[in-house]
Amino acid sequence: MENLSLTNPERRLLSKMQGTSNHWTVQEVLSACEWNDQAIAVGAGEGLANQGLVEQIIDSKTIVQIGKNGIEALENGLLESRLWSWICESKEATMSSLSQNFERSEAGPGIGLLKKLGVSIQGGALVAQDPDAVEKEIQARSEFLSSLPKNIEDCDPGMVDSMKSRKELIEVSETTSRTWIVAAEGNAIDSSLLVEKEIISEITPELLQSDSWRDAEFRRFDVTLDSAIPKRGKSHPMQALIERIRSIFLEMGFSELVDDYVQTAGWNMDALFIPQDHPAREMQDTFYLDNPKSIDLKKEHLELWKSVHESGGDTGSTGWQGTFSEDISKKGLLRTHTTVNTIQYLADNPDKPCRVFSVDRVFRKEAIDRTHLPEFHQIEGIIMEEGATLAMLVDTLKTFYAKMGYPEVRVRPAYFPYTEPSLEVEVKWRGKWLELGGAGIFRPEVTEPLGVKHPVCAWGMGLERLAMLVLGLDDIRQLYISDLDWLNSQPIL
Repeated sequence: MENLSLTNPERRLLSKMQGTSNHWTVQEVLSACEWNDQAIAVGAGEGLANQGLVEQIIDSKTIVQIGKNGIEALENGLLESRLWSWICESKEATMSSLSQNFERSEAGPGIGLLKKLGVSIQGGALVAQDPDAVEKEIQARSEFLSSLPKNIEDCDPGMVDSMKSRKELIEVSETTSRTWIVAAEGNAIDSSLLVEKEIISEITPELLQSDSWRDAEFRRFDVTLDSAIPKRGKSHPMQALIERIRSIFLEMGFSELVDDYVQTAGWNMDALFIPQDHPAREMQDTFYLDNPKSIDLKKEHLELWKSVHESGGDTGSTGWQGTFSEDISKKGLLRTHTTVNTIQYLADNPDKPCRVFSVDRVFRKEAIDRTHLPEFHQIEGIIMEEGATLAMLVDTLKTFYAKMGYPEVRVRPAYFPYTEPSLEVEVKWRGKWLELGGAGIFRPEVTEPLGVKHPVCAWGMGLERLAMLVLGLDDIRQLYISDLDWLNSQPIL
């Protein structure tokens, strides 16, 4: 075995395995070799297997495990189980009473689950044609969750598919185990060749200045193998995209605007002529703050917003014909859009023509899924100058998207509370039209109370949606997962 080239971990492992006939597990290797790092054990085993000195047996299994929501379901009961128990115990199981006894986030999905179990709605009442079958299926689902973890081969495929379709109820993952058995070639190696030595893997000037290298053992390298691609630092794709967007707007003559996350409902919504009973103001869409719970506003702004909302003020509008609350206006919140900052900029500079933009974070109380995040970025911009028109706005957006690499852009009529006319902006991607944002001209109810005399063209678009387009993603969460392999493979934007 003159060409034998073994690392010290490989020598130690083979010396322990010689003369044995059992299959060595990773734990047995760690114990015998007095290692505590599985990577060393697996590396030594694979190295010996590559040289034919041991046989490596790899066993892969697919395991079904209980997920985060599955653990909660075991503690509190599956949603369909709790709903069914309520139906059985209730004297009047109707849709109206269901919404009173369960949260909206549970009632809607729960009805869908019950329908699949054979529960129907008849005259507003929840009725099961075969209660025993419903009870039996719910019991089977609960028992399945309790039995986890287990191999997927031992699971009912229909049950697995049903549970996988529900968020984080179960998790299906692959596990790989390795064992090694010494081969005849490994037993034939003389033990004197398995003595651990200092192996030199790098020749340095210091080494060559002494004679110690003459008796050293040098690590062998196969120079015919492909070398690893050097990894170097680079900007995160999201940050690189932000910088690219900034550079495009700056070269188009815009100035950047940066402002605070914490705002009042007055500037965030009232100033934009969003009615105070608008659904976007509810807690499920907006993060209201406990500290500061209320933020003072100038009396003049409150009076102007009150006049515009209740009667239209001097704008020629009829307003919303409701009662305006100053307390609601003073509520502290995390901004739901960056328009809140551009509108304050206009209030501070009502007579100065401007072209400004921002790329910054906004916050909405969204459930996290493949297309939604509670914290995301918005690209915002306005043009305020004499003679600003809708055509100018459309040309600006088309120029921006062309510079981003999407020359095919179209606009469609839309509705937004604070612009008129309003547009939805779409770009063509892989043969399909995708909506990326909204735009329009601020209504008089927005600009006139601020003293702005010129038309204001405005637009807003989601940065993450644009990032998914540029990077070819179908799950928004991928942008914020610390997956080093994915990050390393991303192009420089």
